[in-house]
Amino acid sequence: VNLLSIPHLSTGEMLRSVKKQDTALSRWVASYIDAGRLAPDHLVMRIVAQRLKSDECRNGALFDGFPRTIVQAQLLDDFLSEEGLKLDMALELRVDEEELIQRLLKRAQIDGRVDDNYDTIRERLHVFKTQTAPLTEYYARQSKLEVVDGMQTPDQVFDAIKACVDRHSH
Repeated sequence: VNLLSIPHLSTGEMLRSVKKQDTALSRWVASYIDAGRLAPDHLVMRIVAQRLKSDECRNGALFDGFPRTIVQAQLLDDFLSEEGLKLDMALELRVDEEELIQRLLKRAQIDGRVDDNYDTIRERLHVFKTQTAPLTEYYARQSKLEVVDGMQTPDQVFDAIKACVDRHSH
């Protein structure tokens, strides 16, 4: 169920889609994804901006996996400001690291994701701690951060997210 009736924009899916093409850009993107590294900030922002300007996003969008760095957050803020738009809320789903590793390894088996192997997951966790974790403070200072315990049941997580959305809906 799409609670908000807005598109779900997964930058990971968008980048994997680019990766499938046979172009110089796709090979460049693949070199980042396959190593568990983040794609360059300006490239990711360009892809997101293109989608945000589409008709499907005229009533908003839900970002999944974006922004992942402070630079991406600043680029997004600049873009939204230029377009007369705003970010309503940033949501952090907190999950214990070992549980997260097990979930990603299980996803690898189910989805056949070659970028979900133990070494790549470890690298992505390192990247998360050094580049993505500072976003919690960035959005907390803007009073936009909501934190949900991702260790709960899926229904409990959904209810907690819905409560967060309700608090930020104007």
